Amino acid sequence: MTKAVFLDHIAQTNTLTGNKQKSQQLYYQLKKSFAQAERIDIIVSFLMTSGVRLLLSDIKNAIERNVQIRILTGKYLNITQPDAIALLKKEFGEKIDLRFYLSDDQQSFHPKAYIFHKKHGSEIFVGSSNISYSALTSGIEWNYRFNSNQHKADFDFFFHTFEDLFLNHSIIIDDAELNSYAKNYKKSEILKKIEEKNECVIPMYAPRGAQIEALYALQKTRADGASKALIFAATGIGKTYLAAFDSKDYQKVLFVAHQEEILKQAAQSFKNVRNSDDFGFFYAKTHDTKKSVIFASVQTLGKSEYLNADFFANDYFDYIVIDEFHHAVNKQYRSIINYFKPKFLLGLTATPDRADGRNIYEICDYNVPFELSLFQGINRGLLVPFHYYGIFDETDYSAMKFFKGEYLEEDLNKAYIGNQNRSNLIFKHYKKYNSQKALGFCCSRFHAEYMAEFFCKKGIPAAAVYSNADGEYSENREKAIENLKNGHLRIIFSVNMFNEGVDIPEVDMVLFLRPTQSETVFLQQLGRGLRLFDGKNFLTVLDFIGNYKNAGTFIKKIREEKAISEGRSINEDENFIYPDGCFVDFDLESIDLIAQLKRKSLKTQEIIRNEFFRIKALLSKIPTRTELFANMTDEVFELCLKYPRESPFKNYLAFLKKLDLLNSAENELFDSIAADFLNELEKTNMTKSYKMPVLLAFFNGRHILQTVSDSDLLSAWKNFFSKNENWKDLPSVKNFSEFKLLSDKEHLSNIKKNPVNFLIKSGKGFFIPTARNSIALAQKLSPFLENPEFIAHFQDIINFRTQDYYMRRYREKDEPTYPLPEPELLMVADSGAEK
Repeated sequence: MTKAVFLDHIAQTNTLTGNKQKSQQLYYQLKKSFAQAERIDIIVSFLMTSGVRLLLSDIKNAIERNVQIRILTGKYLNITQPDAIALLKKEFGEKIDLRFYLSDDQQSFHPKAYIFHKKHGSEIFVGSSNISYSALTSGIEWNYRFNSNQHKADFDFFFHTFEDLFLNHSIIIDDAELNSYAKNYKKSEILKKIEEKNECVIPMYAPRGAQIEALYALQKTRADGASKALIFAATGIGKTYLAAFDSKDYQKVLFVAHQEEILKQAAQSFKNVRNSDDFGFFYAKTHDTKKSVIFASVQTLGKSEYLNADFFANDYFDYIVIDEFHHAVNKQYRSIINYFKPKFLLGLTATPDRADGRNIYEICDYNVPFELSLFQGINRGLLVPFHYYGIFDETDYSAMKFFKGEYLEEDLNKAYIGNQNRSNLIFKHYKKYNSQKALGFCCSRFHAEYMAEFFCKKGIPAAAVYSNADGEYSENREKAIENLKNGHLRIIFSVNMFNEGVDIPEVDMVLFLRPTQSETVFLQQLGRGLRLFDGKNFLTVLDFIGNYKNAGTFIKKIREEKAISEGRSINEDENFIYPDGCFVDFDLESIDLIAQLKRKSLKTQEIIRNEFFRIKALLSKIPTRTELFANMTDEVFELCLKYPRESPFKNYLAFLKKLDLLNSAENELFDSIAADFLNELEKTNMTKSYKMPVLLAFFNGRHILQTVSDSDLLSAWKNFFSKNENWKDLPSVKNFSEFKLLSDKEHLSNIKKNPVNFLIKSGKGFFIPTARNSIALAQKLSPFLENPEFIAHFQDIINFRTQDYYMRRYREKDEPTYPLPEPELLMVADSGAEK
């Protein structure tokens, strides 16, 4: 029996009580009304994805008949799921008028009614069913149907009340409202119970939860003109499946990762989603080149011998996925990204900040359409909470050498290996919290071997895991993981082997047994234990804190996410706020130690200078402004913003002069009017991005032009604003399609009225009008226009100011993300001038 025939056999009834009899389930009565309605109004206290998914085909059929649909729902107690809203918006966009009930006095909101307006008598279902799978089907829910012909006064009263609530007591759920709701969403205990009853039957490999939100965000950003995006999401969302879902409609796909294990897991995920065996691998000696989906290791594909037309044309792939995108600043990743020209590039990471501080956002043009932080992941129930204990460790780090952001392995080995007091301290706290499956993070293979031996002799089965493992207590990674899962091991001591690409949900404890200098590494290692697992209620975290740099600071970063999401700064004196179910406890000695280290902190000028020299050593050269910005840690960059007089970005030549790092040609430039012009570019106000394309128009790829024509301005302007949502900065432009309809005359009017006008007025005489009402550089700059140092600094300032501008726009969390332009627009072509 077909569904249509089945529905015909279900008699329409006015009284519905739910339960197992389908004629009494609201869903099957609603289907008939959806098919007959000319307008539909729905008011429910909450939406769940299970219910929305159930109604999708009925809503789609109604919309195809041009039926107007309005839905009013609530956000009381966080029962309405963000992914339910995202699913409606992803499938139907603005074709549904979707709103939240809004009350000034937190009035409760519990209506459930489905109103169907028809030509010959409208009807309403009123009762107890919200939009969830259980409420619409087999749950015991009482609903009553009546029509306007027999009960006109009652129908009109309900409808007019809905109309008043919808029009006068609601807020439209646009993208900004959805993002705001999702950012602060927290899964309540009530919802957890409701979810248990809403296990609807959906395809095994279909988007779920936050994946739906991410897919909607990616769909929207492409519609707005983006060709690159970065998805930053904590462990647990299923980022590989997300990439498989998003790329499903693209014919040729490349998936890049740095471990063969990740590639094989990803291949299985893509196979499940695409239901196809048309995939191959490109790593080691396997070089598949004719498949629709290729899974490639960066170590192999990133070699110059493979990045050519003999293996792949640069436009062979329509869609490229870069997994663990925080590695993408490395040379081989950049070679792959720079060679291929896909229609869309997606970066995936749980840790967007590099261990060495290098900036990954600019690679994806600062376009981050979807984020799910660790804080949000725990609050949404995607991860288990953590119980963190900061334990004082009397190891003295003050005399140890600190090189390139790390303590020397040799010094750490001397301090740890054979240190019975420290080992007993670690073992005592391990036993105290009754772990069954733990990971300990060590500084070296010798440290891992020593800890494994120590625990084994104490009666706790343990193993050391590190690359090329050959010690007495070592095991290879796969065998150790298997033995941990089956109970043959209780703890693994590892060295840089479990930071990423490993999924061991059974882990119930992590131990930080070495100084952690990177927030990224800390969060990666913490994340190894946050996966959900039956019977695991929380993760125990033991952090052994000595007098090392950054001691005990990274755990505080997690609670800062909430303040940042609320658009406010952190008050050091406020009570720490952590995700639901988490708590943090520092013992008294570690609290005193952290306070003591804070009092000894360096002055702002020293911190900024030390960071400059760290980056100089990292690059083995004096960094440009752009390179300094890209490699600088967030903490130091915040100091530059807070103390502009100390910031190198406000006058970089002067900063280098103080350090005696200018070359002879730059010294000559420093004493000329050209340096004043460059400093003016560094400081000029950029409330909007309008000045960028005008400045870009002055550079023709090799030289700086004295005068730019209208065609130069128009070309630079249109190229700049047509890329990756930059059009959003233009006034009165509502969408990308509207931008593309603007005439050249309208563009030129904007150019002359805004950036050209303001540069001439505020440029201290450096920018002058021309006879044709365009713009030129003053004659006093003519002697420098062919100067290689002047050209190099001019390029660098434009590149830096563009990156800085879009980074600031991205970090304004309550505003939409505004990405960087394409690399060929952002990064002015190399002039050949070298420092």
